[in-house]
Amino acid sequence: MNIGGDVKAEELSFGPFHLSVGQRLLAKDGIPIDLGARALDLLVALTLAPNVIVSKQDLISRVWPDVIVDEGSLRFHMTGLRKALGDGHDGARYITTIAGRGYCFVAPISRSGLLRQVSAELDFRYAILPGRPDRMVGREQDVLALTEKLMASRMVTIVGVGGVGKTTVATAVAHHLAPTFKGAVLFADYGMVSDPALVATGIASMLGLSVGSSDVRPSLIAYLRDKQIMLILDTCEHLIDAIADLVAAIVEAAPQVFLLATSREALRIEAESVYRLDTLAFPPDDLELTTDAILAFPATRLFVERAAASGANLNLSDQDARVVASICRKLDGMALALELAARRVESYGLLQTAKLLDQHLTLGWAGSRNAPPRQRTLQATLDWSFGLLTDLERTVLRRLAVFVGDFTLDAALEVISTADMAPSVIFEALDNLVAKSLLATRPAGATMRYRLLDTTRAYALHAQTDEDRAGLNARHATYYQRWLEQFGPDWPTLSTGPQRLPYFVSINNVRAALEWAFGEHGDIDVGIRLAAAAVPVFQVMSLFPECQRWSERAVLALDEAFRGGVEEMHLQAGLGISRMYLQGGRETPQIALGRALHIAEDRGNALDQLRILGPLHMFSLRIGDFNAALDYARRCSAIAATLDDAATVELAHFFLGNSLHFTGDLRHARTELEAATRSEQQPQRTPASYVGFEGKHLAGGILARNLWLQGYPEQADVQARQAISDAAKLDHSLTLCIALLGGIAVFLWRGDVPSAEEHIEWLVSRAGLHNLSPYVSVARGFEGELAIRRGQVKLGIETLRRCIEKLHASTYEVFTTMLELSLAKGLAVIGEREEGMTRINKTIELVERNGDLCYMPELLRVKAGLLSINSATDAEACLVSSLERSASMGAHAWELRAATDLAALMASDGRLREARVLLTPVCERFEEGLDTTDVMAAETLLQNLS
Repeated sequence: MNIGGDVKAEELSFGPFHLSVGQRLLAKDGIPIDLGARALDLLVALTLAPNVIVSKQDLISRVWPDVIVDEGSLRFHMTGLRKALGDGHDGARYITTIAGRGYCFVAPISRSGLLRQVSAELDFRYAILPGRPDRMVGREQDVLALTEKLMASRMVTIVGVGGVGKTTVATAVAHHLAPTFKGAVLFADYGMVSDPALVATGIASMLGLSVGSSDVRPSLIAYLRDKQIMLILDTCEHLIDAIADLVAAIVEAAPQVFLLATSREALRIEAESVYRLDTLAFPPDDLELTTDAILAFPATRLFVERAAASGANLNLSDQDARVVASICRKLDGMALALELAARRVESYGLLQTAKLLDQHLTLGWAGSRNAPPRQRTLQATLDWSFGLLTDLERTVLRRLAVFVGDFTLDAALEVISTADMAPSVIFEALDNLVAKSLLATRPAGATMRYRLLDTTRAYALHAQTDEDRAGLNARHATYYQRWLEQFGPDWPTLSTGPQRLPYFVSINNVRAALEWAFGEHGDIDVGIRLAAAAVPVFQVMSLFPECQRWSERAVLALDEAFRGGVEEMHLQAGLGISRMYLQGGRETPQIALGRALHIAEDRGNALDQLRILGPLHMFSLRIGDFNAALDYARRCSAIAATLDDAATVELAHFFLGNSLHFTGDLRHARTELEAATRSEQQPQRTPASYVGFEGKHLAGGILARNLWLQGYPEQADVQARQAISDAAKLDHSLTLCIALLGGIAVFLWRGDVPSAEEHIEWLVSRAGLHNLSPYVSVARGFEGELAIRRGQVKLGIETLRRCIEKLHASTYEVFTTMLELSLAKGLAVIGEREEGMTRINKTIELVERNGDLCYMPELLRVKAGLLSINSATDAEACLVSSLERSASMGAHAWELRAATDLAALMASDGRLREARVLLTPVCERFEEGLDTTDVMAAETLLQNLS
């Protein structure tokens, strides 16, 4: 038997057996079994196509490719194989004979080898795709036609009625095309989403993008613009307008993105190509049809194979074949209905199944006269399936409808248990619901996850009784509150699609619970507790719009029982942080964060205080209050020292080093920043995880700035590039933007224009992609400085003015002083000294008041340049002051610039010796960076003075 290369890599396990295809070895409980070559070939052929009927002729051609044999040889070796497997003994069942058709391997199989190989080939970090539908029947031509259609038109919608198999076909197409896209395939299931505002958010979150505003579409489209990705948008009909709008925008902006949607109706956009997926073809009511002809139809093939896979022993006579044909006609070839019916054949037999189905379909038609026939049929099938359940199973099914999408066994046992329904009986009912195909299962790592199909969930919700609903939603909300508290901090440690998928699914249940709790029939107290647990997780997931929505809603609902408690603390913190990032401003975020800190201090919990002080530190920097930021940083440092957590201490080192740097204490800033960068990578979540980033990676860019100011331009360059490289590997946009800001400042100060241009472009792209608009404004301001350096002075000045105005409007003042310096220099170049002097004096006043004193020596030097035309004496006084400030803070880079300007001023006045005495010791301090702009300018002047 000829086995292909990929197949040889297969390792298959079923029951106590392990089959190594490549080694042609079958073992039972680790002990090799002596199996003849022909029998082994038969086993390989059947196990590589599980739950699929393999015809006798196909088996003969595979096992005896060059020999003419009759069916007697096949039966002989099949008997030997079954005997070796113990088929039929002690309830074991492996191979089923399908009369007139062939054989089918029906035992569950787990695979390895090939899956690992395929996984290794995929390099798309956030790839999320359901498993390959290896039991698909009758859709092969649909998959090929859709593949061709999608590659030709880029946007295809599979349209069909519910239960027809749209998701299965779309998944098969995705797997078929995955190699074409190098694994870059993302499956978005909108069946779990009810809010149109979350259509783009869902895809953005799965791609690891920061959801930092109420409209994430610009960031998502910017990310997709140059990507070659296949997006599967599943179950779109209830969000049709929002998805259509998003898809149209993606098609227009991202020429390499291919989209395949499934929906009960077309999106009706210009770029769309519609593929109508009909039900499976079924036999007509024709008495002259032969059994072989009946069994050749896709609907009957599906029914027979699913019945065999469920353990039914079908030896179909001509009359049985006609019964199967009648069932397929009654179910209109609907895949879901066929599968539900086929799985009952083992329990009830073929004839009884047909009778039960006939009876309950009649009831369904009578109750659904206005529904389309296919919807009536599916409703009737569900009625019938529900009627076959025990009272306990019906109750469990109805209560499971509270879950949105996937859920775990623990969640089910805790949420639907009541005093009269113990977990043990629920466990048994769940097993039975899975066996009866009313509850789907899917492994996620080491955990099995369950899910009601959408149609089943809708049916079960409609069937819920008052007794079912009593306390059910509250238990559901309470369970997910505890889940958030326990697993929410894990989010920053997750970096791939498969790791994050269970969290996305669970967040959908959190959203549903919040909607219920704050709804008309909800429970406000439960909602407040749930929102308090949810908002910190929304923060670390960068879902700031939802963080703001639910924190605001809960804060407004607070009563005296919650005021001053941990719930209000989390809610006020979430409100302040989300407002800070989304709307900016000073008053509202500060009031909310201040209230949260007051509660944390009253509670006396050090970790709670740290979680509020950190955001307050960042808020103070954001609004330009560097003195307040330093105070918060010192408090963070003091509290972190009391906690036995390396990541918390690391973050405190960054906060303090960052503030000390901007306030001009460069020596101590370097100590703190180096302590942060020397920290070890944290392998798992820590008490600091809720902050969403690590001090180690934030500190690198600020340390690079600090090194340059201290007079180490080469070390600064190395540190800047290392910080940017490390941050890029993290795939955390905020960290990367901070590293880029630090690096670009160093490149500009060094005079390395090519590096500055390259990294400014990167900053604009990354910050724009994740809606970090202040960083985009700063980057554009840097572009303005480069324009001035290139001689495009007026363009650079206008660019800087616009950027500074935008930053003021958004109250983002961290880098406005640096940009004001660039603007003043540009104004001096074109002779606009009056405006330049006005701006520089105002900036000096603000720096004195707000505390970003690291710029003061340079501000005084630039002011001296503006004064030098009219008053050399005033200019010299400013330069002397700049020198003194530089020396006191150890800013030797500023000192070199001021000394160079003052020496030049002295030389112009004929004081050459005095100029040399001033400049020589300053130049001698620099033992590196001798090719940088400032050092070369100073050395050139010194040579001229000699």
